[in-house]
Amino acid sequence: MNKKGFIFDLDGVIVDTAKYHFLAWQKLAKGLDINFTEKENEQLKGVSRVRSLEKILTWGNKTISDQLFQDLMGKKNEEYLGYIAEMDDSEILPDVPRVLQYLKTNKQPISLGSASKNARTILERVHIISDFDAIVDGNDVSKAKPDPEVFLIAAKEINMKPEDCIVFEDSVAGVEAANAANMISIGIGSKDVLGHADYVFNDFTEMSDDFLKSLIEN
Repeated sequence: MNKKGFIFDLDGVIVDTAKYHFLAWQKLAKGLDINFTEKENEQLKGVSRVRSLEKILTWGNKTISDQLFQDLMGKKNEEYLGYIAEMDDSEILPDVPRVLQYLKTNKQPISLGSASKNARTILERVHIISDFDAIVDGNDVSKAKPDPEVFLIAAKEINMKPEDCIVFEDSVAGVEAANAANMISIGIGSKDVLGHADYVFNDFTEMSDDFLKSLIEN
């Protein structure tokens, strides 16, 4: 059987930690008297913590000192870490274990390519860290998606050429990064949002083993 590299984003693909980011950002925004809803949160998907806070301040038309900016970022992360400390494997999204198991059984290298600086902690909490041959997260990259850096490093870590890699992503920036890296992009979510991916599925329950087989063999 052929060998392809399979690269997974984390938030919204393997686990839904996006809801915890939302709650933490919402609390921070409320403290600054800024309205923050699911609509604004959509625009923060795949975006770094610094850029996210900058966007929130812009929406609220607020200016704060550099020191307060740093303090708020730390506070937001503490809040978020408090949520993920309570996570367990019940939070893995549907059929992710089946897909990982299929790839492992067929000896396909698997890597994580995530902007999250807490990726290792999360994978440990949900007990699937051993399924990954390499983990590339926010601690390993200097450029945020849509820059392809995270996926190019993830490919290198599993000794695969970019054109032989397949990326699973739930954000527009992530799909753009995969496309820029010359990898096959698979959007997990809505076709309306992720239409520029090579394939789009609502979730992994729609993805058959035959489809995975075709990705490996083509």
